[in-house]
Amino acid sequence: MAKTPQATIEPLGVDDRPSLEAAFGAARAGKPDALMTTADPLLASYRIEVVALANERHLIAMFGDREYVRAGGLMFYGTSTIDMWRHAATHVDRVLKGAKPGDLPAEQPTQFELMINLKAARALGLTIPESILLRADNVLE
Repeated sequence: MAKTPQATIEPLGVDDRPSLEAAFGAARAGKPDALMTTADPLLASYRIEVVALANERHLIAMFGDREYVRAGGLMFYGTSTIDMWRHAATHVDRVLKGAKPGDLPAEQPTQFELMINLKAARALGLTIPESILLRADNVLE
């Protein structure tokens, strides 16, 4: 029976620029195979630096926001912001028409997007399978 590969997840907290550099220093010392960020507003404010550090260290990286990919990062997979804003507008409309906010249903995202930066993939020496590229919502050359 084949053994299933396992991943070790090591959270690296970032509160400001010095802690961002410290987190990447700790990550480098641990020789990670990959990097994954969440959709965090503070981290997003450092997206250019995060992408540069990930690319410098040749880390395969999946980001929590499509703007990282536009900034040169490898890939994004997450909720469709456009769809989320559309749902938010519907809720605002209901409230403005008299609905009580507490009576509105809580909703989970239903639309997700995959965005891949082929230039970043080539720089990392990666070949993205055609089957993945066909599933991507956006492929940057």
